[in-house]
Amino acid sequence: MTAGQYEWLRAKERLVDAVKQLGFPEELGLEIAKNLGSPRAMGRMTGYLCNVKPKKAELIVDEMLAICSETDTWKEKRANEEANAKYNEILSYGLGGDEE
Repeated sequence: MTAGQYEWLRAKERLVDAVKQLGFPEELGLEIAKNLGSPRAMGRMTGYLCNVKPKKAELIVDEMLAICSETDTWKEKRANEEANAKYNEILSYGLGGDEE
C-alpha cells in the first residue's frame, strides 16, 4: 500500500467513524467518502461532523455537496490559470515556429 492509499484509507475510516458516532449508518459514511474522493475533502467533512454534529442526514449530504462544489470550482480555476499562463507565454514568445 502506498502512502497516498494509506492516507486515503485513514481519512475514510475517520469519516465513517464520525458518521456512525452520530447515529447514522456506515453506508452513508462510505458513500460520502466515495463522493468526496480526496483525504483533504474527507478531513473537512469529518471536521464538520465533529464540530456541528448535524441531526439530519440531509444536512450531512448538503455539506458534502458544498465541499464537492468548492473542490470543482478550485480545479476549474486552476485549469483556467494554467491555460492563461500558456496563452500569455505564446503571446510573449510566439509559437516557436519562426527562428529569427
